[in-house]
Amino acid sequence: MGMQVGGGSATEPEVMIEMNMTPLIDVMLVLIIMLIITIPIQNHAVNLNMPTNTPSKPTEPPVVINIDVDFDGTVLWNGAAVANRNELEAKLTEIAAQPNQPEVHLRPNAVVPYKSVAAVMASAQRLGVTKIGMVGNEQFLK
Repeated sequence: MGMQVGGGSATEPEVMIEMNMTPLIDVMLVLIIMLIITIPIQNHAVNLNMPTNTPSKPTEPPVVINIDVDFDGTVLWNGAAVANRNELEAKLTEIAAQPNQPEVHLRPNAVVPYKSVAAVMASAQRLGVTKIGMVGNEQFLK
C-alpha cells in the first residue's frame, strides 16, 4: 500500500490562496469616475470690485503738524515752544475733535530721554489722535 503525501482526497477542490483583484479594481475605477464627475468646475478668474466712477477732484495734500521734542524735553508745536503738558494736551484735543484729523509728525532729538517722547505719544493716543508718525528715525541708525 502506498501513502499519499499530497493531502486531501481527489474530490475536494484546492483552496485558492490568491484574492481575485479584478472586482476590486473595477469598483475603485467607478469610484474615481464618480469623484471626477462630482467635483465642481473651477473658475480660473479673480473677481474684483473695481471702482465704477472716476474721482471728482484730485486729493489735496494733508495738513501736517510737526511736534519736535528737543534734547532737554522741550516740546515744540510747529516751531513754537509749548509751555507745559496741559497746553500740549489742549492742542492735541483740538486735533482729535476734528473729523478729518491732520497728520502729526513727531520728531524727537537723538539725545532726548525716551520718557519725554513716550509722554507725548501717550497723550496723543489717550486723547484720540489717530494719524501720528515718527519722523527722522534715520538719525538713530549708527
